Amino acid sequence: MKKTIVLLALICNVLAFGQVSNSISLSEKKHEIKLGAIKLLAGPIFEGTYEYIYSKDFTFGSSVLIDLQKENVWDENFSITPFARFYFQETKEYGAKGFFAEGFLKIASGETELYEELSLNNTAEKFTAAALGLSVGRKWVNHSGFVFETLIGLGRTIGNSDNAPDVFFRGDLSLGYRF
Repeated sequence: MKKTIVLLALICNVLAFGQVSNSISLSEKKHEIKLGAIKLLAGPIFEGTYEYIYSKDFTFGSSVLIDLQKENVWDENFSITPFARFYFQETKEYGAKGFFAEGFLKIASGETELYEELSLNNTAEKFTAAALGLSVGRKWVNHSGFVFETLIGLGRTIGNSDNAPDVFFRGDLSLGYRF
C-alpha cells in the first residue's frame, strides 16, 4: 500500500510540474504518462504507460504492469509491453488522439495454477513468456493535456512455455497527462 501511495504522489508531482509550462502548445508536447484506473482500483494492479508522440498519426511507448497483491488472481506478476500505435482521426489539430490500432509485444512473468484431474493438490508453476498481439482503442485529449483512453486487445503466446497462458489480455481505462 505504501508503494501505491508513493507512486501516486510521484505522478501528482509530475502533473503539477507539467502545468507550470503552459507556454508550450499541445501540438508541441510529445510525451504522455498514463495510469490504468480499473486494474489499480480492482486489483490492486499497477499499470503505468509512457507514450512518445512521433507524429500526428504514429506513436510508440511501453507499459509496465506490477501485481501488488500476494494472491494469484491475475496470471501476470510483472510484464513489460512495448507497443506501436497508428491513429485514424479526421481532424489533425494536434494529433495522436481518436481511434487507434496497436501492435504490441508482451514479456510477462507470473504463476499459473495447474489442476491435476485425479488429485486434490493444485500446484502453482512459474512462467516467463512472450506474446505478440493487437489492440484497438480510443484516446481523448483536452486542451490542457489531460488524457482519457480506452484499450482492449489480445496477444498470443509465442515460444515454448508450457506453464504460460495461451492468450494474454491487454486492456484498461487509463488516465494521464501529455507534457
